[in-house]
Amino acid sequence: MQDQGLIKSRKNTSIFLVSGKINPMENKRGLFNFGKKPAPDFRISDDVERAKRNGKPLVALESALITHGVPWPENLTIARAMEDAVKHNGAFPATVAVQEGQLRVGLSSSQLENLAESRDPHKLSLRDLGAAIARKWNGGATVSATLYAAERAGIKVLATGGIGGVHRAPAYDISADLLQLRKSPLVVVCSGAKAILDLPATLEVLETLGIPVIGYQTDEFPAFYSAQSGLKVPLRAESAQEVAEVARAHWKLTFSTSVLVVVPPPAESAMPRERMEALIAESLQQAEAEGVRGSALTPYLLAKMNALSGGESLKVNLALLRNNAAVAAQIAAQIPEGLQEWRYI
Repeated sequence: MQDQGLIKSRKNTSIFLVSGKINPMENKRGLFNFGKKPAPDFRISDDVERAKRNGKPLVALESALITHGVPWPENLTIARAMEDAVKHNGAFPATVAVQEGQLRVGLSSSQLENLAESRDPHKLSLRDLGAAIARKWNGGATVSATLYAAERAGIKVLATGGIGGVHRAPAYDISADLLQLRKSPLVVVCSGAKAILDLPATLEVLETLGIPVIGYQTDEFPAFYSAQSGLKVPLRAESAQEVAEVARAHWKLTFSTSVLVVVPPPAESAMPRERMEALIAESLQQAEAEGVRGSALTPYLLAKMNALSGGESLKVNLALLRNNAAVAAQIAAQIPEGLQEWRYI
């Protein structure tokens, strides 16, 4: 096999693979653009491009948790802590967000601070990206939007707190995260789906969509705030290397789905399952009484959980976010270099 070459074309998108080498024909202005000027609506930071050139594995970080999941100033603290955790474990972070109508992969320190401090930012899922670019919005990218951007940038690992899933009520409220997991070949590290969701139904949808679920040093699907959900995972892995081996074999079979790696919250921070369920029930009851629906529901429930728990749920959230970022970096370091070198133009 030659070191470089066009290996296939899919949906008018050319895909280049460089095995262990930087392509000498590469456009020096943009590692991921191969002879073309960067698209004005899609920007990969210079630091992320430099890390890629230097052979650093990359980890994408979603930013809806900054704009809608964690309150100020803890949101900025955890955003920086996640980036530090990625760096301390041998990888380089690429936080994904939309600022001034530009979908950005990798934020500077000042850009991260501006995002955390922004007033009335948008929560941006896949459906919102076109409007965000056209109307020059600022906002946090959900898991689905981050998957899209990360795949476009050639990143193979993403870290978050919890994915979206099937809501407890109404049951037809299903997160776009699940559909994008079906399309984007990344390892996604999380603490399961958010506990406010219908976890059994979410697991069923993941199975239907053909998305592998791996318990990282656990046999049980975590319930975000709690390590216990009563739901078993189909596969367990003890190390980052095991996860990478499964992911590589999955994609080698030409499957294009994500590989979901679920990590329990750190034991010293985790909430007892019974207490968590009582808080969720009360939060859902109040959301119903206030008529909260749609994309506003998850941020509302997370904030209500924090208030009702006296800040306990937020502490769990912050601990699992740092831990997931560290695990994601360890997995990224085990992804074969050839897989890290996919480039989309």
